Amino acid sequence: MTVDVWMQHPTARFLRHDMLASLRRWTGGAMPDKDSEVPIEATVASMDAADVDFGLLSAWRGPNGLDLVSNDEVAEWVSRFPDRFAGLATVDLDSPMAAVRELRHRVRDDGFVGLRVVPWLWGLPPTDRRYYPLFAECVELGVPFCTQVGHTGPMRRSETGRPIPYIDEVALDFPELVIVCGHVGYPWTEEMVAVARKHPNVYIDTSAYTTKRLPDELLRFMRTGTGARKVLFGTNYPMIGHQHALHGLDDLGLTDDAVHAYLHGNAVRVFKLTDRATP
Repeated sequence: MTVDVWMQHPTARFLRHDMLASLRRWTGGAMPDKDSEVPIEATVASMDAADVDFGLLSAWRGPNGLDLVSNDEVAEWVSRFPDRFAGLATVDLDSPMAAVRELRHRVRDDGFVGLRVVPWLWGLPPTDRRYYPLFAECVELGVPFCTQVGHTGPMRRSETGRPIPYIDEVALDFPELVIVCGHVGYPWTEEMVAVARKHPNVYIDTSAYTTKRLPDELLRFMRTGTGARKVLFGTNYPMIGHQHALHGLDDLGLTDDAVHAYLHGNAVRVFKLTDRATP
């Protein structure tokens, strides 16, 4: 059974945003048309084609009222396909108390399994004080904080994606906080691996990278006992389709146990999906 820990069902306003212009060039037209409303069934079909059983759908929010995929929309899709999806909440960093209450509501009332904030969208690294009440609430709720590391594919500044110092400092300040770092950290992948080795609750997901493009530093880590427990599969769908993301998995030289942990076991443990993402 395979779990995709970073995907989004795209709204038309998400697809139209200028941040995706560079990604459209890279994906060669594989993404949905920017003027279309994509039915949730299309996302389910992409998963089915690659035998991906379960996915975490992300909401997207940025500053100045930028609402690309709302928590309400994610909650609706999850309610329609509860055996296929769980939600990752978004919040408004500029309204700290409202953000904390929104996170609490989504986890307790709608069953969301984590918080995702994309730092480049806000222009704020994870060490900014506006994140810290949310980190405390994630610990209290027992859910991970999910974020992006590495350079920024959209035409935005990349500095906020550095694993060192940002993820390292957050993990030092909040050792109980589970942090899932998406997009492998390239070109600072060695830094990302070092931070994941150092901190028991820091993890890496492979979203935005196909299997054949995973950096060598990450693959070496995945072949170790520690790394086998620390890396989770993700696609960043619809930027990368599920079949495309998984192609070449058998060529990585991973043991059967490591493959199972990568595709399923780590996600179930980290996001507490035992009652949801099980065969």
